[in-house]
Amino acid sequence: MDRISGLSDELLAKILSFVPTKVAVSTSILSKRWEFLWMWASKFELEKNLFGSEIAIKDFINKNLPLLKAPVIESFCIECYSSFQPEDINRWVAITVSRFIRELDLDCKWFSFSEPAILLPSSLYTCESLVTLKLNGKKIIVDVPRTVSFPSLKNLLLGSVTYRDKDCLRLLLSYCPVLEDLVIHRESSFDNAQPIVVISPSLLRLTLPIEDDGINCPGEYVLVTPSLKYFKVEDHNGRFNYLIAHMPEVEEADINVDEYLERIFESITSVKRLSLCVMYNIQDGYLYRDGIFFSQLDHLKLCISFDYWSKLLFRLLQDSPKLRVLSLTVDIEGRFKKYEPINWNNDQISVPSCLLESLETFEFDGYMGKQEERDFEKEPSKLTSK
Repeated sequence: MDRISGLSDELLAKILSFVPTKVAVSTSILSKRWEFLWMWASKFELEKNLFGSEIAIKDFINKNLPLLKAPVIESFCIECYSSFQPEDINRWVAITVSRFIRELDLDCKWFSFSEPAILLPSSLYTCESLVTLKLNGKKIIVDVPRTVSFPSLKNLLLGSVTYRDKDCLRLLLSYCPVLEDLVIHRESSFDNAQPIVVISPSLLRLTLPIEDDGINCPGEYVLVTPSLKYFKVEDHNGRFNYLIAHMPEVEEADINVDEYLERIFESITSVKRLSLCVMYNIQDGYLYRDGIFFSQLDHLKLCISFDYWSKLLFRLLQDSPKLRVLSLTVDIEGRFKKYEPINWNNDQISVPSCLLESLETFEFDGYMGKQEERDFEKEPSKLTSK
């Protein structure tokens, strides 16, 4: 008897949970013992490239999902296509909920506007076992019913979904008492959330990728996250003109924006690690208001992709007295053409204290020897280059 056949059915089923679903199903031809063993697996990832066609996936789910034997479904991840009817998807979700699903991932981003909307079953909103919920696609309607309970939900991704009304998102988050990781991806003005309100005492990580039309998408954000440690935002249409935020514990931030940098800086003054990519020019000389001070900033990574970048960098150095690591990355497209040289020997310009007292590492990725790059290198004293 080979070693694998000597293992218990329970252990074999667990092993099958870690291989692609199609591979797990294919083991049914090995022997009589293996014929239905895969049905005890607890993780399922169903993609068209594994099954050959949309119809094959749909038929497989309809036939086998109700017959699964695992008492708990650890993970159910599926790409939904136009041939899938909303009632099919609702039925599948309801079945996984009845099996104490822990991770549910629905990717319906391929649906066109002519397709019917997907209104998920109300039982999903009372799934007490759910730890991770990922919903992707404009055709998914988030409609918070009167009875909601997500006592175990820690990870929530809402990718370009449509909310039933402007208050749905706030209500949904209010029923997630242990939520730790939240991603809200906005792609257009059709999501109906006006404004985006995130109030969560437990939230540790918040990611806001925004890809809107720049015209209709509402730009008001209210973020009350007193425990937040990580904040990421990507916005190239100036949506943060109306940002109200309380994030006093943020330690790491990844900021990629076009405008309104000051609104974000005001909310992350406690940051220790900052990655910053700014796409707008600052020729007018305005950066951010006086009084914004990064007293804990230890690592700064700045993407050089705009004119007069040296102004912003010099100001950040002045306002970051504990900076130890400075990393500059030159934009590969070389879009910046204008700069304001820094004369380190000018008596009217005091050298930032971090360059003299705390900075240990200086990295310059993509250095091309341009005049503005050479000017910046002419620094005093302790700066060490790597």
